[in-house]
Formats: sequence, structure tokens, C-alpha cells
Amino acid sequence: MTDFDYERIADARKALAGRVIRTPVMPLCSSKIAPYIPDNAELFIKLELFQHTGSFKARGSCLGIDWLDDAQRQRGVAGFSGGNFALALAWAAQSAGVPAKVVMSKTADPYRIQGCRDLGAEVVLVDGIAAALPMLDRIEAEEGRRILHPFNDMNMAYGAATCGAEMVEDMPPLDMVVLPVGGGGLIAGMAAAIRKMSPDTLIIGVEPEGANSLSRSFASGRPETLDSINTIADSLGAPMALAESMTLARENVDELITIPDSLMADTMLLMRHTLNIVAEPACTASLGSVLGPLRERAAGKRVGVLACGSNIGPERFEAYTSGARMPMPPV
Repeated sequence: MTDFDYERIADARKALAGRVIRTPVMPLCSSKIAPYIPDNAELFIKLELFQHTGSFKARGSCLGIDWLDDAQRQRGVAGFSGGNFALALAWAAQSAGVPAKVVMSKTADPYRIQGCRDLGAEVVLVDGIAAALPMLDRIEAEEGRRILHPFNDMNMAYGAATCGAEMVEDMPPLDMVVLPVGGGGLIAGMAAAIRKMSPDTLIIGVEPEGANSLSRSFASGRPETLDSINTIADSLGAPMALAESMTLARENVDELITIPDSLMADTMLLMRHTLNIVAEPACTASLGSVLGPLRERAAGKRVGVLACGSNIGPERFEAYTSGARMPMPPV
């Protein structure tokens, strides 16, 4: 994404106007959540889980479909995903009358797999992400479909940037923004918009400890691939960082931290009990970090966080939270 044009963020916003949801921003000040907020902090959350198909991925997927030529529209699109991008791609393609095929792991949440089928996509199940890439090569060669990437395409960066622009406009001036990190497409695009519109805001990314490809890439200065993924946050479980999204992220992100799965599981319970939100693990990363490891740094600050999306079946929610404990409010 070294070719990222900051002026095109406005074009992307015009293209998506009326087609994606300008998701709400809420101050976290209700009596149930207030005891958990860092001292004297003002905390705001953008509820992107209320986006079409339940995640920010709808924005970039729409742009990806928009940018197809007529021949590509006839042949259709394909992509791989743990679920949220697959759902968004299926929805965007169906809305535009474009055939879609999504490659997903057999271990994906059945809730997401069925959701893709309900949206008219053909679903191909494979044994993990490692098997997805050869399958996509085969689909591209045999069917001529346009392959859209879940985080390393320009359309995903510009789509995420529209979310970042809304965040700046709909929140008060922020001292700090904390964003979840998977493959890097979300934070790359959002940080690009936030840095342009609010250059003094500190931008921090959050990765699972067991899926920290971007942290490793920042440290080494080159895209890193992980030998294995070990996290309940499958939406943040990208096995690798790629050059374009990594480059754009490094231009605008001030810092990356990692968090354990246990913090996300605990925050899943916290969000259900204090905000009445059933969140998947990735959806909790921003808020959990501010209430946990970033707590002292957030004190006295205006902080923005993102609920990036949530598509999780009840069985998985219960499985992930069965050993979790809702943290007690700080004394």
C-alpha cells in the first residue's frame, strides 16, 4: 500500500455513502461500565459490529466489487477468510449480482459458514489457511475469478479508512486510539485516516499473543510469517503480515502491544454484562486493552476504541467464556 493516496479517502466515503452504515459511537459512561473505566478517562467506542454482515469488512468488500470490470463481474470473485471477510464478500457480491466463492477453514464457526451460504456464496472448506492459498490459485486458474484479499488489497485499506474518518468526526478530539490487529489491513487504513485528520492522536494496535505477525514484522522491518497460530481470536489470526499493509501501518501506527486470550475471554463476559453486547474475541481487543495493560496510560485521557465486528455462534461464545471471569471493578 505504498501507493495509498490519502486524498482518495474522500472518494471512498462518497462511493460508500448510503450503502454501508455509519455505525454509532457511544460514550462508555453508563452506570454498569463506569466503574471499570480508567481514572478520569473519557472512553468512546465505535460499534462497527452493527455494520452490514457484522464487521468493518463490508466497507472494503463493497469497494472491491465496485472496482471490477465487466468481464470480472461475470466471472465472479473469490477470497479466503476465517469468517468475517467471507461474510462481507458474500454480501457485497450478492448486492451487486456478482457470483462469489469463499474458501474457509473446516474449523470456522458453523454460524459463519452458514451465513455465507445464506448470502448466496459457494463455500469451499479446507484444512486450514495453509490449504486455502493453493485452492485460491486453482480457482483463479480454472474459473478466472478475481481474488480479493482480506487485508492486503487497496480496497480494504480505503474501506477501513472510511471507518477511521468517521471515528475522528464522531468522537471528541482524542488523545489515544486503540485498534485491533489481524493481518494489518484494518489498522493500516484506519490509522491512515486518523493520522491525516488528527495528527496528534496516539495510535496503538493490539494483537493476540498467539498471532503477532505484525509486531514481529515491525521489529524485524520485513513481513514475517508465523509457524503457527494459537488464539481464540480467529478474526485476528492472520498467519502472516504482507508488505503493503505493513508499510502503510508503519507510516501511521505509533505502537503495537500483545494481549493474552484470557483478557479477551474476560472482556467478552464484561461486554455482555455491562454493555449487553455478545462479542467475539476480536471485538474485545481494543476495550480489553484499555481496561487492562493500557489502563494507567489511558487515565485522564480521551480514548477511542473500536468494536470491529462480531460474528459468533452461541456454542463458541460459551466455550470461549466457560473458564473466564468477569473482572471486578478497580477499587
